[in-house]
Amino acid sequence: MAFKLGELTKLIVARENPSSLENAARTAVAAIASYLVARLVRLPEAYWATVSTIVVTQSSMGASLPVSVQRFFGTAIGAVAGAIAASLLPGDVWAFGFALLAIGILCAVLRTERSAYRYAGITLAIVMLIPRPTNVWVIALHRFSEVSIGIVVGLAVSAAWPESKRKGRDTIGA
Repeated sequence: MAFKLGELTKLIVARENPSSLENAARTAVAAIASYLVARLVRLPEAYWATVSTIVVTQSSMGASLPVSVQRFFGTAIGAVAGAIAASLLPGDVWAFGFALLAIGILCAVLRTERSAYRYAGITLAIVMLIPRPTNVWVIALHRFSEVSIGIVVGLAVSAAWPESKRKGRDTIGA
């Protein structure tokens, strides 16, 4: 499928929701705060809190809440499924594939948003496929905790500092 430059530009350049200086500042503050909180509680991979904060920090609490709930639910499912599967068959890619399928079936039965399934699969992969010397249940708990901190901080920033309604006034590149 060949794209012309004009078609590609239409996919990248925002018409409805452009990046803004305020959004960049809010996201940076939230990301730093989540990293510091995760380090404060001595989580070994605090950067996952930062990644989650970046994912869930939106323009308002109303926009942040749905993605946060989906990320939280998906991470919980992926962490538990990953710990169970890795406990039974550590390092087995076929066990990972089966667990990913099982999570997909569970999410279909529960009628969850597809993003919850994606987050579950991401967590499953991190728990099962990255070799670590630590017990897999500890890894799963750390992963869930890191993501949860990121979600809480992202929601807190979205609630405490909602993006102003000034369309385009502080748009980057305007």
